Amino acid sequence: MSALSSEFSDLLSEARAGNEEAMSRLVEQYHSDIRIIARAHLGPALRPYMDSLDLVQSVHHSLIVGLRAKRFEFTSADKLVALASVVLRRKIARHWRTLRRQQRESGVRPPDSNLPDYVVSLAGRERDPADIASFRDQIAFVLGRLKGDDRDLITLRLEGYSTADAARLLNLDADVARVRMSRLRRQLKDTTYLSALV
Repeated sequence: MSALSSEFSDLLSEARAGNEEAMSRLVEQYHSDIRIIARAHLGPALRPYMDSLDLVQSVHHSLIVGLRAKRFEFTSADKLVALASVVLRRKIARHWRTLRRQQRESGVRPPDSNLPDYVVSLAGRERDPADIASFRDQIAFVLGRLKGDDRDLITLRLEGYSTADAARLLNLDADVARVRMSRLRRQLKDTTYLSALV
């Protein structure tokens, strides 16, 4: 084991044991990266509803609770940053689905006439027009490959429906819909932002 990984392992052990200074030093390992990721993931459609600093604090809380309960295992600062990033994306997706469900129940519908544009509006890709166009083309390509129930399942998930609710609306068995969603997430893994939202 290298000196660097041994040092990280010691820091992790102290943090798990409740050492506040060690926990603060551990948070420093990923804090700046996760703030950048949070700002990048909150596009124009999400920013009015979510604050990047609140999201980062929520990630800190989840990681601290998980570390103390020994639910998380990682061997380096890079893996800690990767885990924090996954936790962040899941929090954004969960919050977004809750918001969409609330809006849907109050009669607000998403602009579903152009699904790729709708997904792009959720992403933090507003600085570079070429980047926006490339991202939109990637989303359009991915969504264009989906047919029938798969496309409808993704659309309903983006509108905030749970997988079970979407299955009911599509007259699918809930277990079949869960298997399809699992397969779809694997297909979408290269489109990280979209796979996190659904």
